Amino acid sequence: MTLDAHIPSGPIEQAWDKARFEMKLVNPANKRKHTILVVGSGLAGASAAASLGELGYKVRCFCFQDSPRRAHSIAAQGGINAAKNYQNDGDSIFRLFYDTVKGGDFRAREANVYRLAENSLKIIDQCVAQGVPFAREYGGMLTNRSFGGAQVSRTFYARGQTGQQLLLGAYQALERQVHAGTVTMIPRTEMLDLIVVDGQARGIVTRNLVTGELDVYFGDAVVLATGGYGNVYYLSTNAKGSNATAIWRAHKRGALFANPCFTQIHPTCIPVSGDYQSKLTLMSESLRNDGRIWVPKQKGDKRPPSQIPEDERDYYLERRYPSFGNLVPRDVASRNAKAVCDEGRGVGETGLGVYLDFGDAINRLGEHVIRERYGNLFDMYQRITDENPYKVPMRIYPAIHYTMGGLWVDYHLQSTIPGLFVAGEANFSDHGANRLGASALMQGLSDGYFIIPYTVGNYIATHKFAKVDESSSEVKSAVAGVEQTIDKLLSIKGKRTVDSFHRELGKIVWDECGMSRTAQGLEKAIGQIRALREEFWQNVTVPGSGDDLNQSLEKAGRVADFFELGELMCIDARERNESCGGHFREEYQTTDGEAKRDDEHYSYAAAWGYGGADGKPMLTKEPLEFHYVHPSQRSYK
Repeated sequence: MTLDAHIPSGPIEQAWDKARFEMKLVNPANKRKHTILVVGSGLAGASAAASLGELGYKVRCFCFQDSPRRAHSIAAQGGINAAKNYQNDGDSIFRLFYDTVKGGDFRAREANVYRLAENSLKIIDQCVAQGVPFAREYGGMLTNRSFGGAQVSRTFYARGQTGQQLLLGAYQALERQVHAGTVTMIPRTEMLDLIVVDGQARGIVTRNLVTGELDVYFGDAVVLATGGYGNVYYLSTNAKGSNATAIWRAHKRGALFANPCFTQIHPTCIPVSGDYQSKLTLMSESLRNDGRIWVPKQKGDKRPPSQIPEDERDYYLERRYPSFGNLVPRDVASRNAKAVCDEGRGVGETGLGVYLDFGDAINRLGEHVIRERYGNLFDMYQRITDENPYKVPMRIYPAIHYTMGGLWVDYHLQSTIPGLFVAGEANFSDHGANRLGASALMQGLSDGYFIIPYTVGNYIATHKFAKVDESSSEVKSAVAGVEQTIDKLLSIKGKRTVDSFHRELGKIVWDECGMSRTAQGLEKAIGQIRALREEFWQNVTVPGSGDDLNQSLEKAGRVADFFELGELMCIDARERNESCGGHFREEYQTTDGEAKRDDEHYSYAAAWGYGGADGKPMLTKEPLEFHYVHPSQRSYK
């Protein structure tokens, strides 16, 4: 297969304007004749559904929660980037573009990233108009704070709850269209398969999570906005319900999956405290703006932090990266935290932790200023750890947070299945091998508000749509496949719970395809995952039936997908013989321990085709060309 990203020709700063002008339009009266299915109602899904509804399309929006307000988007606490340059500190669209391409270690598509930087300006205006309560300076102007991977202040925020406030803005826009009758919300529903008719995405098969009933919905286009796959690791900062089933089932129908091994480790997570945990809690990266990260200089120093003098502390990020200090990108901060802990200088009972200390900031600014900026984050930390971060340093350690990989999409956010569009974290498009902080919210809203409405319209204007016959072989096959999987899971009646399999899978993937990878470890992980998956299909127990609410059945289907996806992640990591961003192969590093890319052989997006449960996935490469930000050794020193 040859991949065509449909990148417009000409100067990059004119590409999106040119693309929009060349797109075909749908007459306003004709939009009412077309139905669009939007799966997911977080930031990307809610903004896409609201925008498409506002244009006049008939939209059905599916949510596996009871309300869009429960989407995992609310967990993006720290802020959203935009190149407004309100601080007059040298920011610009091009600098945000440059920082994002460099931060992703030159493994993202230039045209998509430039468009994201362009749209960042509109996003802030849109959200202010919706009433999002961004922090403001005394004079009333919107204020900014710094984030990792940048030397300018461009991150807009609403204390430590930016994602929640942005989601409420999108939710209100969505509910306005629900009231207007253009959008129909279908909550407590999970997509279990994609219906492809004559090579086009024309519908989905869903399960009602309350009644267990299977339903079929048809449309002229399908938009997947279902988030990332970080929960393959079991312990992650994702909500427990976050899963990859929608995009994985679409992958099995023919949508290529790109860069699955590009997963992000967030450096600012509350450390694991015991085997009983089912998820981890993220402390916002915004805390690195005023907090200083350190460990004792001496191995095995277990004194309380207040008893360790200043000259016996190692502020290792400030020492190694004087230009960026504590604001190096996430992959760099995470690897350095692991390194000092591996040396035996980690803090806490497990030794898997470093200090994030606000003592200097409190002395310099006053406790009241820190409370204004981060109060709810400090309260959350104290409730979880029973430690007062105003008095003692926080303890943090890296954890799985975000996935840069996802379904391959072109410049129009269309997958390799015509009519199937993918938005937000569910696609691979904008971040490369590492995501800069405060860019997830930016991408989700850019895709939903400002890209999908144009590109889906262009697709509808350039295609004809016959009515889908519910009795067709394609529809019957999709429904039968879902029923067969449900029946099989319920019939095994083994001795191990779904969670026990998920936890074991997660540990394999974390150990061998987490913060660092080796060819030998990845090979071992692939064998272990295959053996564990075989045991899963012989020995899992799923109580209850498929005819009513059954959360064990929900989890079993998702974990079955995670087995296949986890194996593909390890295969992708094994095939990429270089280090870049969050993908750190120990065999490929510089003399001072930094990631060492191989631009000659691996400057491409790896797009994988499904090879069957026991088959070999097929690799198609999309070459990445850099005309504006030339690849160089990434340095933050």
